[in-house]
Amino acid sequence: MIPLEVILNGSLNMIGYALATLGPALGVAWIFSSVINGTARQPEARGAMMGTAFIGFAVVEALAIIAIALAFVL
Repeated sequence: MIPLEVILNGSLNMIGYALATLGPALGVAWIFSSVINGTARQPEARGAMMGTAFIGFAVVEALAIIAIALAFVL
């Protein structure tokens, strides 16, 4: 039988990860909403904005990957 503290710690880690995914989700939403807004205002700058957006997207998603790695390690 699995001790209750092991089950409780695993559950708390996953709840913590679920809360930690809210940050990257909001970050990705803000990044791409800003690109859409910027493209609507200045269509000729779309290429420069998309390049910056993909770099920002990669950095924000790296935070989510680090969070799930920590959830499994702890």
